[in-house]
Amino acid sequence: MLKPILLVEDNPGDLELTLLALERSQLANEVIVHRDGAEALEYLFRRGVHASRPEGNPAVLLLDLKLPKVDGLEVLKAVRTSEELRSIPIVMLTSSREEPDLQRAYALGVNAYVVKPVEFKEFVAAISDLGIFWAVLNEPPPGSLRLQRRPNN
Repeated sequence: MLKPILLVEDNPGDLELTLLALERSQLANEVIVHRDGAEALEYLFRRGVHASRPEGNPAVLLLDLKLPKVDGLEVLKAVRTSEELRSIPIVMLTSSREEPDLQRAYALGVNAYVVKPVEFKEFVAAISDLGIFWAVLNEPPPGSLRLQRRPNN
């Protein structure tokens, strides 16, 4: 069974574009969407409405920096301090080019920090490339399932 991709994004436009780009990269993985950091943490830690979700971690966490309730850096910190979750690859997807955000994300253990391109084509290409990277090029930790591409029709 394929692990899902967890996407945490509150901006409806960026969410729609990210989902479109992931679809174009032909990944077969389910994409689970949460719109704030608190929802994402409940999902990851299997609490609240997610207490009965199937066991297992997402294949990758695509995480916005500026989120309502709990920001992306706090989500990152919580994941990296959890024995069960710390091996999840995390890609920060953000519009922030501010050096303190970048430095803090890497200090907390983010795997990649990607600034969202403003231009539509560039944004779709960047997200598609991310999907392909995690699906094809990245070697996951031993014992974890790899992302899989859909066969071309």
